[in-house]
Amino acid sequence: MKAHDAMYIDGAWRPAAGTDTIAVVNPADEQVIATVPAGTAADVDAAVRAARAAFPGWAATAPAERAARLTALRDALAARREEIAETVTAELGSPLPFSQAVHADVPIAVAGSYATLLATHPFEEQVGNSTVHHEPVGVVGAITPWNYPLHQIVAKVAPALAAGCTVVLKPAEDTPLVAQLFAEVIDEAGFPAGTFNLVTGLGPVAGQALAEHADVDLVSFTGSTAVGRRIAATAGAAVKRVALELGGKSANVILPSADLARAVNVGVANVMSNSGQTCSAWTRMLVHRDQYDEAVALATAAAAKYVAGGRIGPLVNAKQQARVRGYIEQGVKEGGRLVAGGPEAPLDTGYYVAATVFADVTPDMTIAQEEIFGPVLSILRYEDEDDALRIANGTVYGLAGAVWAGDQDEAVAFARRMDTGQVDINGGRFNPLAPFGGHKQSGFGRELGAHGLAEYLHTKSLQF
Repeated sequence: MKAHDAMYIDGAWRPAAGTDTIAVVNPADEQVIATVPAGTAADVDAAVRAARAAFPGWAATAPAERAARLTALRDALAARREEIAETVTAELGSPLPFSQAVHADVPIAVAGSYATLLATHPFEEQVGNSTVHHEPVGVVGAITPWNYPLHQIVAKVAPALAAGCTVVLKPAEDTPLVAQLFAEVIDEAGFPAGTFNLVTGLGPVAGQALAEHADVDLVSFTGSTAVGRRIAATAGAAVKRVALELGGKSANVILPSADLARAVNVGVANVMSNSGQTCSAWTRMLVHRDQYDEAVALATAAAAKYVAGGRIGPLVNAKQQARVRGYIEQGVKEGGRLVAGGPEAPLDTGYYVAATVFADVTPDMTIAQEEIFGPVLSILRYEDEDDALRIANGTVYGLAGAVWAGDQDEAVAFARRMDTGQVDINGGRFNPLAPFGGHKQSGFGRELGAHGLAEYLHTKSLQF
């Protein structure tokens, strides 16, 4: 797609308030492929004012009308599936088949899920002598990350619009092109002017202005825990609602009764997908001591299939590449044993990091505690189930996880004791209707399905 040199505000592409721009770089070849405007506080203010003006009319529409617009959105996204995939591949570096199957298809499904949900969602309920109304919160400031750029946009914007809210989106500066494509699709789907607005820009400028704006009623942010803390503090000072989906260090617990080969192979694939740039990735593989050596051998063989420039793409930028390589070096320094990959760049051009597997990792190591956000797997031993649970719950995060066992009830019993927001049992499939979100420093609030819709509603009770 051709980049816009403007902001999408109040139903039209409008010149930015300033002249600064952001270069969009293809991380596979390090070439600049486009530039977009670097939004200012003035751009954010114009977008918020447009959203505020559009809110009463959009909030008053019937759920069926909002569902019709979301159905049109889903169809418009589907019609541009290949363009979406090619755009994400160009600005994120994701291999094209993964961009098609995940970066394009998942947002299409999520948009459609909210059109369907509106037909049955109870926006009003009777509680004794009270009628309880669930009403849209107001103007939503959505700040999205670069790792799943369109999915994270749709996971915020679709439920907000379904609830009757209006939205100002500030996408990640590394992946703004698919956000501009989304704005085009919103326009094609016939949403009223001002219901959705797009401001591209840097986090400390446009993102901060959006989070601090007095006329934004809710901030929904996905990104690092450090930035999430600042947004929560800003929102708290203004007594403003906030939803945060932050970091993760998820455990993949393989119990002795599990199909070891399948659990290891799926676990490696989970970590390497999207070049490891997934907040919910199972980056800690926990294996019983009696099966440890076999698991390490299986993981080493599985990682060899993820060749840089083939099944594994680059990281998003040079800074991220340096950060991940630094974590690998730290892992070696602290006693981790490299059995695959390493800190050396596997290709001369592009921000690639080799698919890396560490053995002999202990729970106190940096690579077992901190989110690396790259294709790096740590394999840890455990003595028994209580020890496995202690290790699994032994980080500040609680976003996702996995459990494998020969008996499903055994796996479920263990999963219930994990302090995390979502657990996959024996390779359970992604469910776009299930709530997604974390415990502890992985944030609060939920996305997807009815729980995601509820984030954008507040309640009013009328007593009779």
